[in-house]
Amino acid sequence: MNLKELSDFLKLSPTTVSRAINGYPEVSEATRKRVVEAAEANNYHPSHLASGLAKGKAMAIGHVIPLSKHMVMNPHFSDFISGAGDVYCKAGYDMLIRVVAEGEEESVYKKLAKDGRVDGVIVHGPSNYDARIEALQDIGIPFVVHGRTNQDESTYNWVDVNNVRAFKRATNYLLDLGHRDIAFINGFEFMNFAMRRRSGYEEALHEASIEINPEIMFTGEMTEPQGYESMKQLLKRAKPPTAILLSSILPSMGAMRAVQEAGLTVGKDVSIVTFDDQLSFLQNSGDIPMFTSVRSSIRDAGVRVAEILLDQINQPKADPYHELWEAELVLGKSTGRPVSV
Repeated sequence: MNLKELSDFLKLSPTTVSRAINGYPEVSEATRKRVVEAAEANNYHPSHLASGLAKGKAMAIGHVIPLSKHMVMNPHFSDFISGAGDVYCKAGYDMLIRVVAEGEEESVYKKLAKDGRVDGVIVHGPSNYDARIEALQDIGIPFVVHGRTNQDESTYNWVDVNNVRAFKRATNYLLDLGHRDIAFINGFEFMNFAMRRRSGYEEALHEASIEINPEIMFTGEMTEPQGYESMKQLLKRAKPPTAILLSSILPSMGAMRAVQEAGLTVGKDVSIVTFDDQLSFLQNSGDIPMFTSVRSSIRDAGVRVAEILLDQINQPKADPYHELWEAELVLGKSTGRPVSV
């Protein structure tokens, strides 16, 4: 039995039946009881879409992804979506993913809001200054940013890892081992997370009175080939660095490949510290993990961002919510004291 059939059976409007099932106070207790008993007797189970319509909601969350950032092909995005999707499913929400050309996000947000297609959106991969923040604030649709920008972060909802502290801690760990020539392979630094990671690396070197050397610092898309090509360049130097700090486990795999091709040993001849997001398809695990890493689960971040967004949808007048996570330093096989020490 569907909603219309149940409504006809009870000789009530579909709106009244839906509101009765969902506990709206304007429906009398007697009517609510009659509707609930009839629904149970006739094995009627309301869809979340029907429930959403009764509550004036779309029961869907939007993810608008610009093509230029390759987010859909990014395994980090896949893990995030896995975590967020679990939350949506349990709460009866659908997920709407819209892939658009760069620069078209704002028009898509406006259309989604105007058409009532989604109740809120997640902002992925924020840049240092991100026009999407002000656009969504102007539109008035609830949103949560996975990460932060350099804009006033008190005015919007966000969940982020303390990237500055994580990379300062990782750099200090290498310094404590005796390394002084520490290279850095980062993501694109117009992305806010990458800018903060560089800041942590540079702060540690500055406090250790070590001169920052731009020639052993690389930025780019965090892929296995990026790590491989960057590592090959570093090994060609007259004095190669003894340690490398990388922004993702993916380029770290490439860096390891380059080190091994050169006949060297990771953890002995070259130390590697990575940022490991505990990717579902590439676990840095075991009693002694392959890589020393600063670790934060991106799947857990997806869960938390989704939870916060649903809270904001249900409490639209609530103040912006912020959550800053600390990364865990996990020691693995990829680090050791430099050979000369």
